[in-house]
Amino acid sequence: MQQRRTYLDWNATAPLRPEAREAMVAAMDLAGNPSSIHAEGRAARAAVERARTQIAEALGAQNADIVFVSGATEAAAMACADRGLLCAPVEHEAVLAWCDPSLPVDAQGRVTVAEPGRAAVQAANSETGVVQDLPDGLAVVDATQAFGKIPFAFEWSGADMAFVSAHKIGGPKGIGALILRRGLDIAARARGGGQEMGRRAGTENVAAIAGFGAAAEAAAADLAGGVWKDVAARRDYLEYALMREASGLICVGKDASRLPNTSLLVTPGWKGETQVMQMDLAGFAVSAGSACSSGKLRGSGTLAAMGMDPDAAGSAIRVSLGPTTTDEDVSRFAEAWLRQWNKHRARAA
Repeated sequence: MQQRRTYLDWNATAPLRPEAREAMVAAMDLAGNPSSIHAEGRAARAAVERARTQIAEALGAQNADIVFVSGATEAAAMACADRGLLCAPVEHEAVLAWCDPSLPVDAQGRVTVAEPGRAAVQAANSETGVVQDLPDGLAVVDATQAFGKIPFAFEWSGADMAFVSAHKIGGPKGIGALILRRGLDIAARARGGGQEMGRRAGTENVAAIAGFGAAAEAAAADLAGGVWKDVAARRDYLEYALMREASGLICVGKDASRLPNTSLLVTPGWKGETQVMQMDLAGFAVSAGSACSSGKLRGSGTLAAMGMDPDAAGSAIRVSLGPTTTDEDVSRFAEAWLRQWNKHRARAA
């Protein structure tokens, strides 16, 4: 009998939405190159521009330029490379690769920004779920985790640039967007045919872009409909159920504003990678932190920046829920995790 699987790693990637799959299948039948001027090319171009509009509306970026790229990592490089920007050590590695991580962070993971025009800041942290209070006029906002889960509008953020990734909102993997304040110039890193307003050359991935647009529209509707309030209630129940039974369990960022779906749980002395494997064997997909490279587990730079000692930081797991997570899923996970915790405690006694 096949084991029942429960997916609780939505911050790594969200399952593909039916709306995105349908849009992608339809786009695959479009034979034309979106840069061609014949009827087939115009049909492909129309699909791309429809998605651009859907994403602009979902992001509150109607007066901005949307540039399609391969994902948030490429967008971060376009936005941050060689600009001398500052960031905090809690940022994703895609930003840390290009910025000076000297901005201060408090014990709750909140970042202090003195010069917004020189800073790249995440709207929400992928590991802890902590939501930042974004100052006006930031150079770059990483909206990858915030998009679709909490209210965010590029226009009211006051930022010069932001970026998002489709697979975090139920779109396909391998497609994302850089959002630029209209009129802002940026040097193209991929040069060639002049696609994407000359900012990113290469024939557009029409099917992935169509799926991204459909996912963005559906994600915006979910947010407006209050879906994530129900997710937050399930997350809160999970934390209550675990902390009631497991003495010493730390819920990171519990006293800060967080994404509605994210719990970063620290059990000092019980390695996070061990917990991930035990939960996987029990039928649950969770993670030991940010999914930044294939199969790699290592200590969290985010928790280190927040002042947590390495042993405790190495005992963290992230549980991230989604709109299709049920009450039963949460209860079953709590029961399975507590069984393993009791076994760990017995071995340690």
